[in-house]
Amino acid sequence: MNSLMSNHKNKPSPNGKRQHKSSTRTYSIPDYRLEVPDYIVRQVRSGDEFRYEVEGDLNTPVPPIRDSNYLSKQQCIEIYRYMLLNRRMETALENLYKQGKVVGGVYFGLGQEACSCASAYALDKDDWFAPMIRNQGSLLVRGFRASDTMMQYMAKAGSPTKGRDGTSHFGDIEKRNMVSPISMLGDLIPVLSGVALGARLQGRNIAVMTYIGDGGQSTGVTYEGINFAAVQNLGLVLFIESNLWAYSTPSEMQYRVKDLAERAIGYGIPGVIIDGTDACQVYDAAREAVERAHGGEGPTLIEAKMMRMKGHAIHDAADYVPKPLFDYWKKRDPITRFENYLVREKKWLSAKENADLIAEVERVIEEEREIAVNSPMPTPESAEGGVYCEDGCHVIKPKYGLPKVRTTKSSAGPKQTEAAVHLK
Repeated sequence: MNSLMSNHKNKPSPNGKRQHKSSTRTYSIPDYRLEVPDYIVRQVRSGDEFRYEVEGDLNTPVPPIRDSNYLSKQQCIEIYRYMLLNRRMETALENLYKQGKVVGGVYFGLGQEACSCASAYALDKDDWFAPMIRNQGSLLVRGFRASDTMMQYMAKAGSPTKGRDGTSHFGDIEKRNMVSPISMLGDLIPVLSGVALGARLQGRNIAVMTYIGDGGQSTGVTYEGINFAAVQNLGLVLFIESNLWAYSTPSEMQYRVKDLAERAIGYGIPGVIIDGTDACQVYDAAREAVERAHGGEGPTLIEAKMMRMKGHAIHDAADYVPKPLFDYWKKRDPITRFENYLVREKKWLSAKENADLIAEVERVIEEEREIAVNSPMPTPESAEGGVYCEDGCHVIKPKYGLPKVRTTKSSAGPKQTEAAVHLK
């Protein structure tokens, strides 16, 4: 990834004397998109009511998928399969909700499958991640089953939280290095920065990946988390899922900068803009950020541009979104684009192979749905478990070994760790 900053040393003034310390900095934010949409959303008021309208060119042709610098044929097909699983799983969840089998709401990542799946695919086994509620595809990539998510929404006894939660608030710090999603937007960023710091204290540079929306980017804790990662040079890989709507507030009314990636400049870290509906662009940006993290080069901010094609949750019909905007982004559906890329452009899948793959995914999702539906509800007495710490439930062993210890010359003196004194 190209450096975003170049500093120019102080130059002498015309009288030959060196001026007071100052510097001129130039910044650049790489933009790897093959298309920059040309429209704006504006608010139109009529008396006490208002609506949103979209103005601009909405008839531009759909751009091609950019070839990956790293992905092989087989890897592209694997990511495509994860995206299909993601889409079909959420369709099954929507049907379960309409059948009254879901105890709460359902949150969708329709239109964001490329971002969720391709980003998680770039992580190594030892790397950590913390998805948001719309990144359910990343769970599939990291080894969770579709039935885990379905049972979680249905509060079944077989769910990861044993029926104690009705949304995707679950994780796995033992096998999959996943920190549980939380509803407080932005809070996962300092948490993941802390995970990276903890690994470094154990002598490892790892990548820690999490996500935030364009609305969540405005929270104070987002700033605190990124700033801490920047100052401590931690391997945070932050995806800003710039999906155009913070609930019912359009981006034009959410922030003033042209692109949220520009905020990386204020933190002194690299920022990049990608097309979030292009799986190859997502993977390449994620991989380069992960490699920077492994090399001890610090955080990276990636703004993935796309649109959330559903409302905030299943109860939100998103009537506030102008229909032409939905039509525009529907043509840029990440799965349709990637299918076209694999079948027609690269010819890595024949039409029959693609049909067989889709049928296999649908069969898997149906089997997973049956597992979820047939899982029993938790027994009333099971609510007693997990309320208090039992059997060392909070004993967490270091993942990568203990920090190196340096003893003082005096045998009676206390042991001192280098890492505890010097965070860097």
